[in-house]
Amino acid sequence: MPLTDPPALAAVQPLLHGAPAFAQGLALGLGLIVAIGAQNAFVLRQGLRRAHVGSVVLFCAVADALLIGAGVLGMAQALGARPGLARALALAGAVFLAVYGWRAWQRARRPQHLQAAGGDAGAGRAAVLAQAAGFTLLNPHVYLDTVLLVGGIGAQQPVALRGWFVAGAACASAAWFSALGYGARWLAPLFARPQAWRVLDGLIGATMFVLAALLLQRALAGA
Repeated sequence: MPLTDPPALAAVQPLLHGAPAFAQGLALGLGLIVAIGAQNAFVLRQGLRRAHVGSVVLFCAVADALLIGAGVLGMAQALGARPGLARALALAGAVFLAVYGWRAWQRARRPQHLQAAGGDAGAGRAAVLAQAAGFTLLNPHVYLDTVLLVGGIGAQQPVALRGWFVAGAACASAAWFSALGYGARWLAPLFARPQAWRVLDGLIGATMFVLAALLLQRALAGA
């Protein structure tokens, strides 16, 4: 059926109408998530170890989609009106990141115990997902980005286009986490060497401490 026919135009009209909102959500999501951070570092390390990658990628992508949707539906306004809650989240996140940074530096002192190409010889799926939940739900940056910023912008879309915006931003998260988790295995031969693990864990530890310091500074500044 040619697209010039009225039935065909009616069928594709919603797609054409929602495409700009979808593209805006996709671009905004990629712009915020493609950056060095605690959650991305964790997904990258799981991908390098080939340890429960699918579960971690799925959890992070679904969590981002739910947070973005919640922000668009009104959680952005609720959190923005409660500075005490944001400060508590910042303090909890700073503690979580500092502990993980210390653990990363401890691992860097014993790199021979980490084998990137040897499969998962460490924590089970439940423990790994618990860590993923910590990086996702205890990191205030996740709420600031997905709920406040993305949610706030998405909430300004017309009601009929908000679903398209959420879908675009959620697709950005899913695509990035998939690329980060599954693409990391191409680096497995490099990280099969203990010295490479020493460098990776050292950098991850430093990143965790810097993020923790920034979160603590923000929490104290808002006190």
